[in-house]
Amino acid sequence: MQRRELFSSVASGFRADPKTEVQSHLRPPYSVDEALFHQECQACEGKCATVCEEEIIHIAEDKTPCLSFEKSGCSFCDACAQVCEFEVLRLEAKTEVKAEVTISSASCLAWNEVMCFSCKEPCLDNAIVFEGLFNPKVDAQKCTGCGFCIARCPAFCIEAKVA
Repeated sequence: MQRRELFSSVASGFRADPKTEVQSHLRPPYSVDEALFHQECQACEGKCATVCEEEIIHIAEDKTPCLSFEKSGCSFCDACAQVCEFEVLRLEAKTEVKAEVTISSASCLAWNEVMCFSCKEPCLDNAIVFEGLFNPKVDAQKCTGCGFCIARCPAFCIEAKVA
């Protein structure tokens, strides 16, 4: 049994009911104007989603690109902006993902006194700060909203909301 499988089985009792989870539309980090997604993306074939090396860009029902951090995070590789024909995503607009990332202390393994650093390990920006041995928190000043911590959390207790 691998470490992630072990933590997932331990954390299964902490998972939220999927029916109560709200799906937010996080956008790729190369956008300036939310209105452009609804105006321009309707005529697009979703090239940004096909070139995403992390496979985190998905085309929503309204034909606009949104991010899903279930399996990976954003590496800020620029590929989505490079193929955007309608300039909804532009390289010169590169910024952080406009997300507020939070850790639920009720379902987090570390907050429940289980040794787990799964969220901290992939965070290249050192935005996951542990108070003592347990109690991880997200430092909003350092967090780029990349989502790698979300993908790696075995307890599914980290979420990103539109900031």
